[in-house]
Amino acid sequence: QVQLVESGGGLVQPGGSLRLSCAASGSIFGMYAMGWYRQAPGKQRELVATITTGGNTNYADSVKGRFTISRDNAKNTMYLQMNSLKPEDTAVYYCNAKFYYGADNWGQGTQVTVSS
Repeated sequence: QVQLVESGGGLVQPGGSLRLSCAASGSIFGMYAMGWYRQAPGKQRELVATITTGGNTNYADSVKGRFTISRDNAKNTMYLQMNSLKPEDTAVYYCNAKFYYGADNWGQGTQVTVSS
């Protein structure tokens, strides 16, 4: 079981940038990937980006070229750099950890609002 704490959300104007952080604590044994998901009001939670322990990344088509996922293994922290933000990026962003054995772990979420 790992505890995930997100930070960095907020209100930003269209075209602006934000950087989200996710700090992991506890047992990370068996964790093979981390990721960001988001959920907008009235919509299902969707994948934003994932990164494996080896550094392989995967992005949703809607964020390719605008968002960058990264991780600092020494600090057990994952980041999501979000540039050229659009109103449709408005959502609660959740940190996710995936394990070879057992269920995914989730953070509590951080609100990102893109509005003028």
